[in-house]
This record gives sequence, C-alpha cells and structure tokens, in this order.
Amino acid sequence: MLVLSGSSGRIEEERCRILAREGMAALSIRWFGGSGQPPGICEVPLETFEPAIALLRAGGARRIGVLGTSKGAEAALHLSVLLPGVDAVVALSPTSLTWANVGPGKDGRARPHRSSWTWRGEPLPFVPYDDSWTPAPARPEGGPVSIRGWYEQSRRTFAGRVDAARIPVERSGADLVLVAGGDDAMWPSLPCAEELAARRRAAGLPVRVVGGPGAGHRPRLPGEGPAPASTQFRYGGSAAADAALGAAAWPHILDTLRGPYGTH
Repeated sequence: MLVLSGSSGRIEEERCRILAREGMAALSIRWFGGSGQPPGICEVPLETFEPAIALLRAGGARRIGVLGTSKGAEAALHLSVLLPGVDAVVALSPTSLTWANVGPGKDGRARPHRSSWTWRGEPLPFVPYDDSWTPAPARPEGGPVSIRGWYEQSRRTFAGRVDAARIPVERSGADLVLVAGGDDAMWPSLPCAEELAARRRAAGLPVRVVGGPGAGHRPRLPGEGPAPASTQFRYGGSAAADAALGAAAWPHILDTLRGPYGTH
C-alpha cells in the first residue's frame, strides 16, 4: 500500500502501522514540500509516485493499492487511471475533479491558478477557484472556517471547465472504495463520491461507496485517534461520527486491498 496524506503533507506513519498489522507492506512518502519538490500542491508531477510503487512491487507485493485522503485521494484516483498495475484505490474524502493548486509552485507563486498535477510534463485540466468567494457568515476573528462553499461556487463559476477536469475513473482498471462524510466542511466529498460511482457503474466497473451522513472530512480508521483540531479550518463531523465512518469502511477497505470483490 502506498499511503498518501492530504494537504497537510505529513508522512502517514500511524496509518501505515495499522495496515502493517493487517499483513500489508505500507509506505508513505512526502510528495510536496520536500527537497526538489514544489512547496505547495502546484503542478506536482504524478510521476513522483512511480518510484514508491516500483519499490513496493520490487519487494514482492502481489497487489498494489493506493490509499489517499483528500488531495491524496485526488492523486490516487489519477494514478489508477494513468499507471498500469495499480490494483486498488481507497479514496477517503475524494473529489471527482482536478482542482487548481493549493499553495505555491516551484517558482514560489500561488497565482495565477495552475493545475495541482502534471503528467509527462503536461498540466492536467483543472477547475480554478473563484477568488470572489467569502465565507458566510463572515469568519469570526481567529476562528476556523468551512471552505466547502468555495469549491461549490468555483464549480458553478467555471462550469465550462468541469467536463475536462473530471477524473476519468471510467478508464481505471483498479477496484475503488470511496469513503466520504455528508458533513464534510472542506469540500463536497460525498456528492463527489456518488458522482464518481455513477460513472463507474455506467461503465460496468466495480466501485463501493461508504458514506456517513454525520461524518466530516477526516474519517478515522480503527486504531487511529481523533484528528487534531484546527484553528484555520472547519472539517465538519465529530470524533464519534468520523470514527464510525472509518469503522464502517474498514472491512470494505481490507477486502479491496486484499483481492477483487466484484461489482457493487
């Protein structure tokens, strides 16, 4: 398993240990903010992940999976389309679209908007952000905000770019598990998961959606503690709902990582 964080950029050591206890080789890497990498999620080459997958394969892994959260889920879904030999993807709090950069690129600039990802030197089509958006109600001084509305407004504003920016999961040969909370305050992950699933099913391909109406952006897998509070963002959900979603998803996650499960 290749395990990818979201925009925190952290190495997912705890999550790797949990998977290792289930008998899986698990590896997490830094994919931005490191030496020679863009400081933000800005035109990150998807080839960045190829050596890690090759390392897992060289170690004797019979089945390659990628588990990603949020922006890491965005990357994982793209990898399942672009790289042969990715057998399974677990996307926690996914999006159905490629979005603009989060933070600066190698040139130190965050604007103008650019794609989050490149492939073979070319940026993937993306949806920009509508910078006219403001939180409603206005952000209390020093208080965390929900930015879900920013993504929803940006999708409406740049509707003409949505089709090109869709992650083409109907071309992925991987088994997919999509895990999302209905109270996600960062972006609309549950509607996005349902959109991805509808396109998979229309193509006659396997997919499983595990949703939790009260869960937020950070579902917690069994053995993980509650996610830390943020002074910047509201993530939605609650410790109990986020843990319940992770627990409900866990058997399906293990099933798809260990072997095919058929069409659902």
